[in-house]
Amino acid sequence: MKNITEQLILSLAPNAAAAANGRKISSGGGFIRLYRSPDDTFFMGECKGSGKNPYITSADYIDESHPVYRCTCPSRQFPCKHSLGLMYEMMSDKKFEVCEIPEDILAKRKKLAAKAAKAEGISDTDESPEAAEKAEKKKAAAKKASNAAKKKKLEKQLEGLELCEKAVKELMAAGLGTMGGTSLSNYQQLSKQFGDYYLLGIQRLFNRLIIEITEYQKDNLEIHYDNAIDTLEKLYSLIKKSRKYITDKIENDDPAADDTLLYEELGGNWKLTELEAIGKCVKNARVTQLSFWVVYDDARKEYIDTGVWVELTSGKIYLTKNFRPLKSLKYVKSDDSTLGAADVPIMAVYPGEGNVRVRWENAVFSELKDDDFAKLREFAASSVEAEMKGIKNFLQNAMSNPIIYKLIAFSQIGKIDGKTVLRSKGGDTIALEDFPELEETTGRLEMLPDAKLLKDGVMLCGFHYNLNERRISAHPLCIIPDGENMVVRLLY
Repeated sequence: MKNITEQLILSLAPNAAAAANGRKISSGGGFIRLYRSPDDTFFMGECKGSGKNPYITSADYIDESHPVYRCTCPSRQFPCKHSLGLMYEMMSDKKFEVCEIPEDILAKRKKLAAKAAKAEGISDTDESPEAAEKAEKKKAAAKKASNAAKKKKLEKQLEGLELCEKAVKELMAAGLGTMGGTSLSNYQQLSKQFGDYYLLGIQRLFNRLIIEITEYQKDNLEIHYDNAIDTLEKLYSLIKKSRKYITDKIENDDPAADDTLLYEELGGNWKLTELEAIGKCVKNARVTQLSFWVVYDDARKEYIDTGVWVELTSGKIYLTKNFRPLKSLKYVKSDDSTLGAADVPIMAVYPGEGNVRVRWENAVFSELKDDDFAKLREFAASSVEAEMKGIKNFLQNAMSNPIIYKLIAFSQIGKIDGKTVLRSKGGDTIALEDFPELEETTGRLEMLPDAKLLKDGVMLCGFHYNLNERRISAHPLCIIPDGENMVVRLLY
């Protein structure tokens, strides 16, 4: 029988309600009969429905990393509650009758295999030289048309950059001290135009500037002034780097996507196949999520589901990000916390520095093993001071994220002069203070059920520059205590 866990079912469910309904079907005796193939690659069930005849639902695991769930019900959810119910039946070790795999399933398997072979350029039929030449000409023509469109887009982006630079210079010339009297309507109109110029990164930063000016006009707090300066610095840096990047691509007649963060900042959207094509992927990765949160980004008008993951071979810390625009919330499935380990056949890695974004299509989930916990402890830095140079260099880069995540081995967490402080195994200290854009977690350290968790362990920290204190601080995210194979999440 397949190793099905509730974590796997929840990760596949389109929403929590579908998973709950699937569990209810299983526990309520909804399945009349259950079947499985002798090799455990195919499972099927007859499930009572609202109609006269039962629904036939199946799970095909011929490709472990790409399971296929099918059901005869009219639901548009995928997998539907009946497919999820079948997985709950499997998880509960219900008795499945052994059966032969239906002919229609074998035919579908063959069709999917042929499709995969075609995608990899493998064909079971020989093309004539004339047909091959015709296909190559068609491919070359399509590529030429695509490159022409991309070049036209780059030229349009250059125009938009000139417009943005002019606005930034005008604001800087007037001085940020005029923020309180600035008319926002002009900036809001300008921000909309950046979308027409395919400058989505510029547009987001401009929206953040508008937000800070709006807040400053409401309360006159200096923090909005500081945030506005920081946003202007990033805008100016992005304009300068983007202009050189676009100009070089036009002059070299090379409009294709390449390994740079600027591609996304200028409105590009990576496909997994494109990242694989430029070598940005990790094969057979084993990762575990140590923290998860959801924030609303007003500048983007999107909810962002973020997970922090550790790759259990290299120790690298990656991020997953799921963007859910307000205007299409009901169409985009939200991410959720994930426990245990995920074995990922191909993990696409986005360009960037620090904790870069990753993405994958399929994964097999399992519980963390003793060896996995040993590796997490092994990956942790024993000294904060030893990591500080790299942290400072990263945070000083105007194009970087304002926070970087690292594992730190600590000997104790406690109070010094009223401040919560982490003392590393190496003996140096760092103040634990919340990052403004994340949910507060520092206070939760005092609410832990066992004070022993604050001694001798590993902590996942988000290092950031604290504007109020004028220093680098660490946002606590989770604790892995020594001697116990468990993860205590402060943000999940």
